[in-house]
Amino acid sequence: MSRDITIHPLTQAAFAPFGDVLEVAGTPDVMINEGMCGRHHDKAQLDFTEGRAGISIFDAQARSLPYSLDMMERHPDGSQAFIPMHQNPYLVLVAQDADGVPATPVVFEAQAGQGVNYHRNVWHGVLCPLHDPGLFAVVDRIGSGENLETHWFDDPWIIDQT
Repeated sequence: MSRDITIHPLTQAAFAPFGDVLEVAGTPDVMINEGMCGRHHDKAQLDFTEGRAGISIFDAQARSLPYSLDMMERHPDGSQAFIPMHQNPYLVLVAQDADGVPATPVVFEAQAGQGVNYHRNVWHGVLCPLHDPGLFAVVDRIGSGENLETHWFDDPWIIDQT
């Protein structure tokens, strides 16, 4: 048996329980580079239990709708920021914790110019670009130890057009 989920627009208010939306919004905090660049400062809460922050490049294959969500993961030792290196929409799949497993998933559609930072220990799905290329710069914890917990759903969630 499958279960349906609708897709919501990605906004900071709606995404706040899961992390931070990385986007240019409002007036820059400061102008730099001889007044030619606005700096929107400190937009993500990076949180690591140990280790250090590192930058990796992920190259994810495009997904199509309807999409069957059968697994979610979380990282107990560090936050993860995903910054698209493209101008295409992609899906952001998250869930609250329900006694050690994901609750009902929530799905957002990120638009061009929007990245996300998943807070430490937040359940989330895999990268879901809707178009090629699926390139993302990822800022996350580099360190020893297992920093991955997965949960497989008995019945997948089906994500379709809004």
